Amino acid sequence: MITKCLFPVAGYGTRFLPATKAQPKEMLPILTKPLIQYGVEEAHNAGMHNIAFVTGRNKRAIEDHFDITYELEDKISGTNKEKQLEGIRDLIEQCTFSYTRQNTMRGLGDAILTGESLIGYKPFGVILADDLCVGVPDSVMLQMVRIYEKYRCSVVAVEEVPIEQVEKYGIVSGQMLEDGCIRVDRMVEKPAPKDSPSNLAIIGRYILTPDIFEILMSTSPGKNGEIQITDALQTQAKRGKVIAYRFLGKRFDCGSVEGFVEATNYFFKCQSKSEGH
Repeated sequence: MITKCLFPVAGYGTRFLPATKAQPKEMLPILTKPLIQYGVEEAHNAGMHNIAFVTGRNKRAIEDHFDITYELEDKISGTNKEKQLEGIRDLIEQCTFSYTRQNTMRGLGDAILTGESLIGYKPFGVILADDLCVGVPDSVMLQMVRIYEKYRCSVVAVEEVPIEQVEKYGIVSGQMLEDGCIRVDRMVEKPAPKDSPSNLAIIGRYILTPDIFEILMSTSPGKNGEIQITDALQTQAKRGKVIAYRFLGKRFDCGSVEGFVEATNYFFKCQSKSEGH
């Protein structure tokens, strides 16, 4: 069973300045819940109760969110506002939270490598809170756990994107299998459209086998001088050890203002329907 999930949350969130000047982008709310809580709920739903954060400066609000706030809780105790904290209280009670810092922003691969001390030598999930996913009927990470149990190798979530957008993503190609899976033979980080092997883009959900840490240690900086997780996964893919999974559900790119607004509208409509409005 995979019990640990890593959240790389050290990024600056520059696309949301000035809102993220003193506030972590992961704490931006979709309705009344911050992005990071949606991600932790997804991990918890998939059986991952040990939550590890790779943080940076000005990220203390994330630690505070997953902790008890005695003054606030005492103030609203016995009122109808108490119900609004039920979800976060459940996570605090049922999960353990650990933190380490990425001192220099050197890419997602480096952030994952920084988390090795929190993960140990076991397979683990990775969730990028920027990508808010709604799985159908199960959460995307739970779907991926089932794929991992079948193939016992690293799994990346992918979706089709317009060919003109491939330069924003890691792109995969390979042998089509059943269950919406592809055994990856090639991965390219942010290719130009004319050089892209497909339009299947990796999104912010991974299950990684622990040998990825050793591979990352010997992976040279790639695009933009950063250590790319795509480059490390390519090493695994050459051994036939990466499955790309076309998940069932919807993903919102909440790292962009457009995607953030789209997600807000989607969840507002869902809430209104559930309340009978």
